[in-house]
Amino acid sequence: MPIQLESRARELRELLATYSYEYHVLDNPSVSDAVYDSLFAELKSIEAQHPELITADSPTQRVGNELSSGFRKATHSSRMLSLNDVFDRSEVEAWVKRTDKLLPGSRHEFFTDIKMDGLACALIYQDGLFVQAITRGDSFIGEDVTDNVRTIKNVPLRLRSVKGFEQFLSGRTEIRGEIVMLKKDFAKLNKKRLAAGEPEFANPRNLAAGTIRQLDPRLVAERPLHFRAYDILRDNPDELPTHIYAYQVLSALGINRNLEASVFDSLDGVMKFIDKWDKKRQDLPFNTDGLVVKVNNRQQYAKLGVVGKQPRAAVAFKYAPEQATTILRDIVISIGRTGAATPVAVFDPVVVAGTRVKHASLHNADEIERLDIRIGDTIVIFKAGDIIPQVESVVLKLRPKVAAKFDFEKALSTQYPELEFDRPDGEVVYRVKGATGDILLKLVLEHFASKAALDIDTLGEKNVIALVEAGLVNDLADIYTIAKDQLLQLDRFAEISASKLIDAIASKKAPLLEKFVYGLGIRHVGVQTAIDLVDNFGSLDALQQATIDQLMAIDGVGEVVAESIVAWFADPDNEVLLQKFQDLGVKPVFIKKTGRLVGVNFVITGTLITMSRDQAADQIRALGGTFQTAIARDTTYLVVGQNVGAGKLEKAKSYGTTMIDESKLQELIG
Repeated sequence: MPIQLESRARELRELLATYSYEYHVLDNPSVSDAVYDSLFAELKSIEAQHPELITADSPTQRVGNELSSGFRKATHSSRMLSLNDVFDRSEVEAWVKRTDKLLPGSRHEFFTDIKMDGLACALIYQDGLFVQAITRGDSFIGEDVTDNVRTIKNVPLRLRSVKGFEQFLSGRTEIRGEIVMLKKDFAKLNKKRLAAGEPEFANPRNLAAGTIRQLDPRLVAERPLHFRAYDILRDNPDELPTHIYAYQVLSALGINRNLEASVFDSLDGVMKFIDKWDKKRQDLPFNTDGLVVKVNNRQQYAKLGVVGKQPRAAVAFKYAPEQATTILRDIVISIGRTGAATPVAVFDPVVVAGTRVKHASLHNADEIERLDIRIGDTIVIFKAGDIIPQVESVVLKLRPKVAAKFDFEKALSTQYPELEFDRPDGEVVYRVKGATGDILLKLVLEHFASKAALDIDTLGEKNVIALVEAGLVNDLADIYTIAKDQLLQLDRFAEISASKLIDAIASKKAPLLEKFVYGLGIRHVGVQTAIDLVDNFGSLDALQQATIDQLMAIDGVGEVVAESIVAWFADPDNEVLLQKFQDLGVKPVFIKKTGRLVGVNFVITGTLITMSRDQAADQIRALGGTFQTAIARDTTYLVVGQNVGAGKLEKAKSYGTTMIDESKLQELIG
C-alpha cells in the first residue's frame, strides 16, 4: 500500500472533522455540502480498497449494525443527578439562603443556563476518542447506546486539539448533556409524515428519546438528532474550577453547548436572566421548560453535597406550564397489571404546550375528591414539565346544575361488575381483591402468547409461570429482551428448548395488528372487535388517539367497550408499555382485508362436525369475512349445526337472515 494513501486518508479524516465542526457546532461552514460529500466519498473509496486504514474516528464509521438483542446496561462513573424544582423568586431566594448558611463567609457566583427538554446522556472519551454513550437510566445504571449516538453528526468522534486545553485529550473525559431534536427539524419531519399519510409525532422530546432507543442505528441516522452538553467530568476535578470554565472547555473540544449560559454575582442578575428567557424561550431552537441555576465554583458545589437524588448546589427554575380549558366528558377506570384501579379523565381534545391531549390520569379516588371533579365540568388542563397532562382545577362557575358528585365505588361496580375491589388501610388505591401483580401478569402474558393473539409457540402456561417467577418478565414487552443464557439458568430449559422459545418470540416482532391489539388484553375487546377496530383505524397510533365518539361509530362497539378502550390507552403504564414495544422493534403490521368473503357476515349456532367453531372462524376471516358471535341485522348467513337452540333460529327468521348448513359453509370457504 502506498504511503501516500495512508497520509491522504489521515488528512481527509482531519479535514472532514474540521468541516463537520464548522457546520454542526459553529453553524458557519466554510465549504458547500457538495465539497464535503466529494471528500467523504474519496475517503470511503480509500477505506473500501484498504480496510486496514479504517479508524474508529473516521466519519465513515458513524452508522453501525442493528443490535440483535436490546441494549447492554452500563454503570455511570458517578450518579447522573436530577435537580430540585423551584417556581418563583421566593423559592430561589430560599435556596440561596440555604447555600449561604452551608457556606458561611464564602462569596459565590451563580452559573445559569437554559434547561433543554431532551434525553440525558453521558459521552465517554478515552484519550480524546469517543468510546461509549450511556443514558441516564436510574441515575446509577443506564443503557449503552454508543452505536446510536455515534450516528449523531454533531457528536465528534475525536475531540479537537486546541492550544491550552491539551490535557483533556489524555485519559478519561466524560461529557454530559441532552440529546434533542430541534424544533425546525421536528416540524420538517412531521410535514413529511403528513404528506405520506402518516400520523404526526407528538413532540420532539418523546421522539428523540424513542429514536435513541431504536435497535437499528440506520434508523437513528435518518432522524436529525443533536447533542448539547451541560457538564464535563475529569478524574482530577481541579482541572475544572468553575462551571463557566467547563463550558469554555466544551467549546474548545468541539462540543455543542448553549451559548446563552451566563454567570451572575447576585440574585437580581439571576432573576433578570430568568425573566428574559421567559419572554424569549419561544425563539430558542429547542424546547425548554425552564433554566438551571448552579453555584459556579465547583469546589463549593462539591462541598455542598447531595440530598437524595438532588445536589444542594443547583436548582431547576420551572416556568409556569401552559394551560387550557376543556369539558370533561367522562371518567373511566383502568385496571393496571398490578390490579390497581386508576381513574382517567376523558375530555374534549385540546392543545397544551404544543401537543394535542384528550385524557389525563386522575390518579386515585382521593384526587377526584380533592378536585371535586364532575362529569360535565369545565376543567383546567396543564402539562407539568411540558410532558405529562394533568387536571389542575375545575372552573366552578361553569359547572352544570345537573353535574353529580362522582361515586368511585359505584363506578367500579358498574364498569367491572364481575370483579371485587378493596382499599387497604393507609392506601389511596383500590385494587382487585385477591389478585397480585404476578398473578395478573401471568394471565395477561398467557393471553398475549395464545393462538388467537400472537400465537407464540412454546410460550404456554408453564413457561409463562417460569419466566414471571424468575423475574425475567415484568411486562409483556419484556419477552423480547430475554436472552438464551438467561433461560438456560432455569430448570425448565435446555439448549434446544431455550433456542426454540427465543426463535418463536423473535418471529413475532411483526405480528398482524389485529392479533397484537387483541393480545394486549383490553377489556371487552375480543378477536372480532380487534379486527373491526384495526379495519376502521388502520394503525395503532390512530386507534390510540381515537375518541369515545369515534369508537362508538363502529358497528358492535358500544359505550362500555369504547370507554374500556380509551381507559386502556390513557393509562400511563400502558403508554410506557407501547413505547417499550416500539423501542424493542416490535412493529405490528396492518393488512387491508381482501378475499371473496369481504363484507359477508357469519354466525354459527350448534355443533359442527368437520371443524371446530374457532377453525371455521379463522377460515372465514382469512377470506375477508366477519365472524359474529350474535345475530344482527347485518348478519348474512346463520350456519346451522347440530343440537341447536330455537332462539337464534327465530331471530334469524325475524331479520330475514339466510340459514345454511355445514356443507354449504364448506363450499363458501373452500
